Amino acid sequence: MKPMSNHPRQGMRLMHVHAHPDDESSKGAATTAKYVAEGVDVHVATCTGGERGSILNPKMDRPGILENIHEIRRQEMERARDILGITQDWLGFVDSGWPEGDPKPPLPEGCFALVPLEEAIVPLVRLIRSFRPHVMTTYDERGGYPHPDHIMCHRVSMAAFEAAADPERFPELGEPWQILKVYYHHSFNRPKTQALHDAMLAHGLESPYAERLAGWKPEPDWDARITTRVPCSEYFGVRDQALLAHATQIDPDGSWFAIPRELQEKVWPTEDYELVTSAVESTLPEDDLFAGIDEAGSPGE
Repeated sequence: MKPMSNHPRQGMRLMHVHAHPDDESSKGAATTAKYVAEGVDVHVATCTGGERGSILNPKMDRPGILENIHEIRRQEMERARDILGITQDWLGFVDSGWPEGDPKPPLPEGCFALVPLEEAIVPLVRLIRSFRPHVMTTYDERGGYPHPDHIMCHRVSMAAFEAAADPERFPELGEPWQILKVYYHHSFNRPKTQALHDAMLAHGLESPYAERLAGWKPEPDWDARITTRVPCSEYFGVRDQALLAHATQIDPDGSWFAIPRELQEKVWPTEDYELVTSAVESTLPEDDLFAGIDEAGSPGE
């Protein structure tokens, strides 16, 4: 969907920093679609190519597919990008994979999670200074879940956020740019999961979350970190189409689609975030990632 040229949010820019192709569709994609429809320029920075991702959709598990997985995942990303109406850049790092075993094996040499931080932030600093986002989203210090690339994505995002605004750092990468607000995704928070689980049971349906909730220790202080709930249920369909574009990673018969969309829209019509830092005034809790920026007239331009 192309933004309206006279929309009051024309000129606003939002950057999402993600670890792998498909993360942009599984975390905050309905928010993305909402802002694209409102005229916001949304750009995704994808840290790795997802080269070490497994084939998680049985229908796509064909002989030899892993030999070409890098190109396949780039093509999937292109389809998702078109569905969401975004632009996107690859930061060029190599997927670290998910270490399995006890003890866990060392990470592969040269992978994203092992790149020195000062080196790893360079492409993102360059991108921030060229795209000049007003708002950036990334993962919390746990990575959302403890994949080494997600944790590294957090570290790189926050270090690049600081460096991009500092005129003494990396002057060769462009003019400094101060991002006004930074958020962490809280996509898979426990209250949301519990609410959807309870709703499924109340409707006599089998919940895909029973096992997950049984082993999920309540952390009320962690859940209280959510500051911002963006209403975006009318874009859940766009989110789902973007997810399905990542055909090697998303099983259409799996847990991603086990909750009827009508139930999701009724029970939890928002995507949830934590405001980490802000250079503008806004009142918490929020329902808009751009709260305080519209009123401030896009400072920094």
